[in-house]
Amino acid sequence: MKIESVEPNNRKRVFIVRTAYRTLEFPYAKADIPPTPADRLVRVYVDPEIANEGFTWILESGREDTLHIDHVLSYNEDPAYKAELLIHRLTVEAQDLLAASGLSKREVSRRLGTSPTQLYRLLDQTNYGKSLPQLLALLHILGYEAKIEISPRRTATV
Repeated sequence: MKIESVEPNNRKRVFIVRTAYRTLEFPYAKADIPPTPADRLVRVYVDPEIANEGFTWILESGREDTLHIDHVLSYNEDPAYKAELLIHRLTVEAQDLLAASGLSKREVSRRLGTSPTQLYRLLDQTNYGKSLPQLLALLHILGYEAKIEISPRRTATV
């Protein structure tokens, strides 16, 4: 996800991060090198060196830090980000189970009723276009099942 703009709000002591989809806040206090009254913020900008997927700030002392959009999404508990994280975890687990199973990828794709190319897409952890039912079917073929547990969210501690 690309960041369109970022600006500081010193009154609320947060960075205001704007993407194409929404505006999010990230508190200074959660940063590794936070701006403080003793070491004020000099400049903040969307960082092109990380493909506009993060922002960098510079303090009066010359110290600087960069924050990726994933940290902002995680802090704000973005539902789409959480869903992608679940798919990523299941994909990595499926890769490990496939390697340990001894089954060939051709056999697994045959049992899934799909092409080897589609299986490779399913096993690609950077591909978030796959569906949860596809991953669950793959795990089933590998001899495993996934259980989804519903529990109350833990509240963030301040």
